[in-house]
Amino acid sequence: MSVQPDDLTYDDQGLLPAIVQDAASGKVLTLGFMNKESLEKTLETGETWFYSRSRETLWNKGETSGNKQLVQKISYDCDKDALLVQVQPLGPACHTGEDTCFYQTMTETELPIFDIIPQVIAKIKDRRNNPVPGAYTTYLFDKGIDKMLKKVGEESSEVIIAAKNEDKRELTAEISDLLYHLLVVMEESGVALSDIKAELMERHLEKEGQNRE
Repeated sequence: MSVQPDDLTYDDQGLLPAIVQDAASGKVLTLGFMNKESLEKTLETGETWFYSRSRETLWNKGETSGNKQLVQKISYDCDKDALLVQVQPLGPACHTGEDTCFYQTMTETELPIFDIIPQVIAKIKDRRNNPVPGAYTTYLFDKGIDKMLKKVGEESSEVIIAAKNEDKRELTAEISDLLYHLLVVMEESGVALSDIKAELMERHLEKEGQNRE
């Protein structure tokens, strides 16, 4: 480790803000404060530890609720006075039971583009659990896996045609259609986006290890 807790820049109370982010989804979970001791315990245990300014004591996230956060990566900013802690959450981050403390919106002019795939997945899941007559996704779930797979095959062919036509706009649309139908198949088959990310990460690390040999 190139930087140690002693090397960071703490405020007058000996604290620095720590932004906690879901390492799989990228969702910001909460904002806490760490002092040198809590940061050292975080590094030692692999779980998030914070300093409570109101209670003036250290606390381990999930110690009583079980909603621990397993640390995967800690980064520091250019001034060394703030941390980004990427974690695997074992439960909701917020005391309200919400996944993130930032579940309330003050203003929104446009849906953040990074959030669109999770939003589509949530809509697909909702259509499965709460069918809407006439909705295309409901139709696919009613017809079952064979219909879904037929559509995947059709959309795959259309992606090939669009790519051969060298039409970026058409190709973008066809890949989007294919991705949507793959997400429906994933929901039907119990495969989560995090499963795909984990598989890709495993392959990437394996390739990286081979390249170093």
